[in-house]
Amino acid sequence: MKYLLVSLGLFLSFNAFTQVEESKLGSWYMYFYNVNFEESNFGVQGDFQYRNWNTIGDLEQLMLRSGVTYKADNSSVLFTLGYANITTGTPGERSSTINESRIYQEALFGQKILQRVHLTHRFRYEQRWVESQDFRTRFRYNLFINVGLNSKELLPKTFYTAFYNELFINGERDTGLGKVELFDRNRTYFGLGYIISNSSKVQLGWMRQETEVWTKNQLQFSFHHSLNF
Repeated sequence: MKYLLVSLGLFLSFNAFTQVEESKLGSWYMYFYNVNFEESNFGVQGDFQYRNWNTIGDLEQLMLRSGVTYKADNSSVLFTLGYANITTGTPGERSSTINESRIYQEALFGQKILQRVHLTHRFRYEQRWVESQDFRTRFRYNLFINVGLNSKELLPKTFYTAFYNELFINGERDTGLGKVELFDRNRTYFGLGYIISNSSKVQLGWMRQETEVWTKNQLQFSFHHSLNF
């Protein structure tokens, strides 16, 4: 029975991959937030994402993620300990989904070069519990580059270009249904943003995601919100 389930799982996984329509443009709708507490080194940040294999309606992922942040006095590094719940859909007409629980730790810090180029580095380590699979981990590194267009500083009423590239590397490679590659995926993004106020900004862009078995282009719509208490 165990080998039958493993074979069935591998078949379903392969079948799902083969149904990814690489020529069809997908779309991600995202809300990012961070909460800062006055006179405290702690805060909260997270994001809610509704991802689609197409423009809307064909669920790729529903992601709910939040974490507690900490920044030491006189430090530029923001640390986060968080949890995410992810529901992953099957491309096409099938409505089956897979659930994942994830704990993650990350370190984020920024720097400025050439007067108006703002860099942010994010290192993230994930522990993943995917439905019907063995426990495994993943390492991620993301480089963000924002460049102000009508201002050197990223202030309200500033338009800016946004770029990022994120590399995903698998830790444990045995899923219980078979082995995955060391390289998990890579995401490359180009976009245009506008800073509405000190507490909010919007961004629209295009992202290309590459895995070992498929490559797909995605539109990304995001709203970023900061709160102070």
